[in-house]
Amino acid sequence: MDLFIAIFTGTIIAATPLVFAALGELVVEKSGVLNLGIEGMMLVGAAFTFWAMIGGLPLPVAIAAGALAGAAASLLFGVLALTCQTNQVATGLGLAILGAGVATLVGRNFGSEPIDTLQTLNVPYLCDLPVIGPMLFRFDPMVYFAIVMFFAVCWFLHRTKDGLVLRTIGEAPETAYAIGYPVIRIRYLSVLFGGLMAGLAGAYLSLASSPLWVDNMTAGKGWISLALVVFATWRPLRVLLGAWLFAGMSVLQLQGQALGVTVPLELLQAMPYLAIIIVLVVMSPNRQLLALNFPASLAKPYRPPA
Repeated sequence: MDLFIAIFTGTIIAATPLVFAALGELVVEKSGVLNLGIEGMMLVGAAFTFWAMIGGLPLPVAIAAGALAGAAASLLFGVLALTCQTNQVATGLGLAILGAGVATLVGRNFGSEPIDTLQTLNVPYLCDLPVIGPMLFRFDPMVYFAIVMFFAVCWFLHRTKDGLVLRTIGEAPETAYAIGYPVIRIRYLSVLFGGLMAGLAGAYLSLASSPLWVDNMTAGKGWISLALVVFATWRPLRVLLGAWLFAGMSVLQLQGQALGVTVPLELLQAMPYLAIIIVLVVMSPNRQLLALNFPASLAKPYRPPA
């Protein structure tokens, strides 16, 4: 039972940055914009959160610094892709490379100075319940916040007028503009939200994974978040389940190493990524499956008539 609880709690914690980043990208893509720069925005968020913590700023301020850094990086993407009408794929890739470089530049000054990591929030009375207590009520606050954001995104996209407008812009921006909606402005807000969430994901990594700065601490999680959105066919619930699936396999391979499973270490480490690749390969020939909730104007530039 202790092993099961360890795997479960490890899965929820490992999935948290993926949930933040993938939900943000989901909203961005629902507006018809494809931002491949999640990895760079996460790294920038992680670096500025770490920098704020070393500077002695309070934890909430450090988290906000990481989120705002991610949003600032996404604003650069928005200016290039939405205002200057550059290619969204190339711009996103450039942002990923730029973000990695900025994070390395900022992080080179950290040395081996440690920071305070996130502390577990033990919910009074509930955390002492047998089995359920350790599984549900002994996480840090950002784990619970990620779940709150999941419900908020679900509610916004499917229960509000603004969510309907956003989805309409992702499907037919010309129609939305003809009705009177500011297409570019709404896409800007979506891109900023995606950057904010990616920054939160990076902030969580820097506060939860290690008290010391580690270059490239995202380790490809930004790219996995992009794959999760496709894996989920642009549905929030499937994004959450996909994040848990990938994180669960990552935790299982770590537990396998700890238990001395006689499988090559490299194969164990590759298992989570192989699972994502296999799922995407299986889905690719099925155009009907991929078309579910696919934003028709995704990655297509739009310029309002003069």
